[in-house]
Amino acid sequence: MNAIAPPSAEQAQQDIVDEFAFFGDWTERYQYLIDLGKQLPDFPEALKTEEHRVHGCQSMVWLVPSGDAAKMHFAAISDSAIVSGLIALVLRVYSGRSAREIVSTEPRFIEAIGLAKHLSPTRSNGLAAMLAKLKAYATAELAQA
Repeated sequence: MNAIAPPSAEQAQQDIVDEFAFFGDWTERYQYLIDLGKQLPDFPEALKTEEHRVHGCQSMVWLVPSGDAAKMHFAAISDSAIVSGLIALVLRVYSGRSAREIVSTEPRFIEAIGLAKHLSPTRSNGLAAMLAKLKAYATAELAQA
């Protein structure tokens, strides 16, 4: 039997948009984000280093790449419940993809689910910093490939 291929980055974004459409208000959406964050895999304390820290976030965020240009994976965690939920969404869209797909995928789900309007400026800046670091890792892999 063939393993089912994971959804494309575009499909992952559409799935996120569809999930958030179920919730009537932002209180429910924030709770869903927090729940998603709680499902992140354990993150080794040893990886919580300055090298892996995402600067530009008000809360502490660590992002660790692995793999190569053909398929990159990311592990990440935050000390903030809502930010951990944002990480869970970002990883769904970007982790397990080729460096080329990562670099070319715009995070349209942020606008589509209304996050852009409902995040504080510091959280928005942090999310942008996390996406920039993730894409920088992918760009570096492409340069080495």
